[in-house]
This record gives sequence, C-alpha cells and structure tokens, in this order.
Amino acid sequence: MSKLSERGVRQRTEQLYEQLAALEPLVVAARQKMLRESRQQKASKNLQYISTLGEISVAELIGTVDTPYRFRSKLQFWTYCGLAVVRHTSSDYRFEQGELQRRRKPGPTRGLNQNYNRRLKKIFKTAALTGSHTGPFKPYYERLVQRGLSAELAQVTLARKIAAITLNLWKKGERFDPKKLQS
Repeated sequence: MSKLSERGVRQRTEQLYEQLAALEPLVVAARQKMLRESRQQKASKNLQYISTLGEISVAELIGTVDTPYRFRSKLQFWTYCGLAVVRHTSSDYRFEQGELQRRRKPGPTRGLNQNYNRRLKKIFKTAALTGSHTGPFKPYYERLVQRGLSAELAQVTLARKIAAITLNLWKKGERFDPKKLQS
C-alpha cells in the first residue's frame, strides 16, 4: 500500500482489501460445512487413507463426482478428470484403392483432453506433485523417471495412477494399502 502514490488507486485498493477481509469468515464457514457434510459419507474415511489426498481434497472429490458408479472404467474417469490422452487427428482416414480406410498406425498423441472438470484435475495433479516427493507413491514416481520418462510425464502418469486407485477403492469401499502398490 505504501508504494501506491495516487490517492484514488490507494482508496480502491483499501476497499478491495476490506472486501477480502469480510469474505474470509464466510470462506472458513463454508469450508467447515463442506467438511462436516463430507464426513457423513462412508467413502470419505476410506479415501483419506490415500496419503496424498487430504480431507479437503476428498470432500471436493466426493462433492464433484457424487458417485463413482457414473464411470464404467478408469479411462472414462481419466477423461472426466482431464488426464486422458488425445490421439485422434484429421488424418486418421485416407483413401486406398478408391475406398476410405482407417490408418493402421494410431496418430500421434495430441496431449491431454481439453473438455474436463477443472477441480478434479487440480486435485489429482496436486496429489501427484505431493506423491512425487513423499509417501508411498515416491518409489513409483522414481521408477518412472529412471525408465526415461520426463518429470512432467511421470507426474501425469502418477496422477492417473492415483485417480485409478481412488475410483477403484471408492467403488469397492476398501481402504488404501501401500503394500499393494509395490506389487
């Protein structure tokens, strides 16, 4: 604030800070309500055993997904979370002997899908970032990097792994066992 020389700019900035300070108690109250509601869900306790997912992440996950049975497979869940790889291009088909034929080789990868739930992608990418430094996912991440994967691709792979584990445990109603991760 002391660096602002114009009086009008300083007043507007002070008003914005006052508004921000007034919103802080509302944010705290909303977070408490969200956690209270999440604790009533059976899946909440089981999912918190995944060390990279915190209580708030689990509450956001449950609130966003609602039920894991919306997804038949982890591939559908990855697509919803923005972790699915896009391979199709405009050159997937070509004419051979006057007939339209699909290429035998798949097209080059085009990155991750663009139509996804932003909150879920943030949850799983943050979990992967945490898991790459500490916890039971660290050896898995290090193996990926040792095999020659770049750090960024290894984190996306780890995020996909955490998402798949989360979906599987949520559907089965089981707790996370780090010993099963090693096998």
